[in-house]
Amino acid sequence: MRASVLREFGGPLALAEIARPVAGPGQVLVRVTASGVNPLDTKIRAGRAAHARVHPPAVLGMDLAGVVAEVGAGVTGFAPGDEVYGLTGGVGDLQGSLAEYAAVDARLLARKPESLTPREAGALPLAVVTSWEALVDRARVTAGQRVLIHGGAGGVGHVAIQIARARGAQVFATGSPRSLRTIARLGATPIDYTTTPVEDYVAEHTAGEGFDIVFDTIGGATLDLSFHAVRRYTGHVVSALGWGTHSLAPLSFRGATYSGVFTLMPMLTGHGREHHGEILRAAGALADTGALRPLLDPRPFTLATVGDAHALVENGTNNGKVVVSL
Repeated sequence: MRASVLREFGGPLALAEIARPVAGPGQVLVRVTASGVNPLDTKIRAGRAAHARVHPPAVLGMDLAGVVAEVGAGVTGFAPGDEVYGLTGGVGDLQGSLAEYAAVDARLLARKPESLTPREAGALPLAVVTSWEALVDRARVTAGQRVLIHGGAGGVGHVAIQIARARGAQVFATGSPRSLRTIARLGATPIDYTTTPVEDYVAEHTAGEGFDIVFDTIGGATLDLSFHAVRRYTGHVVSALGWGTHSLAPLSFRGATYSGVFTLMPMLTGHGREHHGEILRAAGALADTGALRPLLDPRPFTLATVGDAHALVENGTNNGKVVVSL
């Protein structure tokens, strides 16, 4: 089969012929139709993501949409011809989705939402699982809460807005001036972080009390700002990017709590993979009610132009999620 292969960190992704995998026990062989590109994919390619534990030569690509070609021993719930999607590989020793076929753990998959195209479904898994773990599993978002999402127009942020709104929260999101219209279109109140200090938007939107939930999708200094934006005593900050050195004093002074999300853990350790499938099924139900839909960059990419897709994401000039079609 054809695949895009990383030969060495920092090098290009090369189109190559490699052996087609087979579905082992508990696995599903998927004919890949779409592979979403995430910023983490580009960091893995560059050798700047040691936590992903990739060892070249490797096939990258974490997000997958495709059609079941065969099922391995012990697999129930899937049959050849089923359209599926999932966060399935591209880290550790798991083959990624930048290939014509991938043998994946059936627990990581769910049926593709009927209302979404393969490209739309291929754009969602990492963003959906990360957002769900942050907002639902960790922060326990409920109706009526004020939720602040940092990076609301980003790959994770724009999905997080939709999940929080679907659960009845009042959503606010930070972004650059060029992203504010997108944030508003998603149903959140946009906040221009380049011109509005944290004290000002906390005062304007929460009367100085702070947000019930703050979801940081940016990391670095933004996580530190999150500790100043959270509600006293009952507020919760959750981050998908906890790198760096941070002072917890501002969080402690507000009597609030913090938790982190490491979305790759079930793939790297094998523990908790069933929950990824559960999240994707719940997200699929949201999508089929019209409450969840990814924003896609319209430019087409194939296995032969994966390098261009990665460059677009690295440069930050994409307008929505970048997807490679197979």
